[in-house]
Amino acid sequence: MVFSSLAFICIFLPAVFLLHWAIPGFAGKNALLIVASLVFYAYGEPVYIVLMIVSTLFNWGLGILVGRTDAPGLRKMWVAFAVVLNLAFLGTFKYAGMIVGTFNAITGMNVADPAIALPIGISFYTFQALSYVIDVYRGEVQAQRSYPKVLLYISFFPQLVAGPIIKYHDVEAQLTERHASARDIAAGFRRFCIGLGKKVLIANTMAIAVDSIYGAQLDHINIAVAWIAALAYIMQIYFDFSGYSDMAIGMARMFGFQYKENFKYPYTSPTVKVFWRRWHISLSTWFKEYVYFPLGGNRKGRPRTVANKMAIFFLCGLWHGASWTFVVWGLIHGFFLLLEEYVPMHKLPKPLGWLYCMLVVTVAFVLFRADSFAQGGWIIAQMFTGFHFEYACVELAMRQLTPLFLVTFAIAIVAASPVKGAIERYMEQAPAGIVAMLELAGYVFAFALLGLSLLGLSGGGYNPFIYFRF
Repeated sequence: MVFSSLAFICIFLPAVFLLHWAIPGFAGKNALLIVASLVFYAYGEPVYIVLMIVSTLFNWGLGILVGRTDAPGLRKMWVAFAVVLNLAFLGTFKYAGMIVGTFNAITGMNVADPAIALPIGISFYTFQALSYVIDVYRGEVQAQRSYPKVLLYISFFPQLVAGPIIKYHDVEAQLTERHASARDIAAGFRRFCIGLGKKVLIANTMAIAVDSIYGAQLDHINIAVAWIAALAYIMQIYFDFSGYSDMAIGMARMFGFQYKENFKYPYTSPTVKVFWRRWHISLSTWFKEYVYFPLGGNRKGRPRTVANKMAIFFLCGLWHGASWTFVVWGLIHGFFLLLEEYVPMHKLPKPLGWLYCMLVVTVAFVLFRADSFAQGGWIIAQMFTGFHFEYACVELAMRQLTPLFLVTFAIAIVAASPVKGAIERYMEQAPAGIVAMLELAGYVFAFALLGLSLLGLSGGGYNPFIYFRF
């Protein structure tokens, strides 16, 4: 685990923020952020900080080699080496157990599980490091001669352990010089509070029901229980991950960094294709730019395009975890995205299109959360055929439907819709007095969320972010 939540919010973040703006010069500010980020990461996993430093050193060095080399063949060799090195690094620490388990299942052998602990955030910082070297190779950025700047880009604590995945060219200038006005700092803090509230007040409440049902006996799950679990989980994972993204974007803005959005109301999507334009945007764009286009994209005929897209979603599923359930989750999305190229789902009336998309997303997320194919398949089957109402099933369902759960779920539905965007559009045309009142109300709301979140954390109501394990 990284810092306890209360220690991070009440001690670590304020101390680093105040020191950052008190230290003159960007070299000193960057040094502080590097030290703070390494301390943040080392607090929970002191051994694995060495791995991250080794990874950043190799990628920094390879970036310089690629940038200094003029011969095309040699440049290609260096970038290929970077790809192999990063994937080997990620594969060893994340997928060794999965590879051994799959090998044993196929061959009937009993090779010992290497039992390598997963370093927090390895998928995120490995992808960031790899994108940096590739961008140098493509000529999109100059190789950074300063190792501390590369280290800060990769290790900056707001996005270190669960993203978003930041591309180097988006923050290159900010590593040298950045500014944050009082308005930026206030807006960043407000964004942080909103993200914290999403996680602690909504995601954690949904998690109680989800964990209870996924931990129950399979024969206690009927249609009602299955749908409670499925709907609660889509809210849990959205508010858990978008909450962390909000916190990261808000904290980065407080320190003068501008990060792109990672979610744009994905649960309002009318098709699976649109869903992936709005869900975990930093990951989907990474795969598109660094895998899909290099594979040929849609430029080499329809069969190759189909293969490329399915490969992307296979890898997307695999990126999420060392389990075949994640891979199948990715392939489900890939299948429906391809289906939409042949069946004009986008022409459906908007309510029907939304219903279709959310049904696919919800069912697929059941498998994403499941501990095994057997559990996931059973719950999905019960969602559509589980018309049995034994006492154990009814009791399990009613135990989840507490007033707190129902109120939180209703709030989650509203919060997952583009209410914020509607308010912002209204503020663009509203009189100055109304705008000032709405902004003040927004900050009051953020402070209320912070207070309630701290109360929830002090009561032991915190669960680790879902994407910490990816």
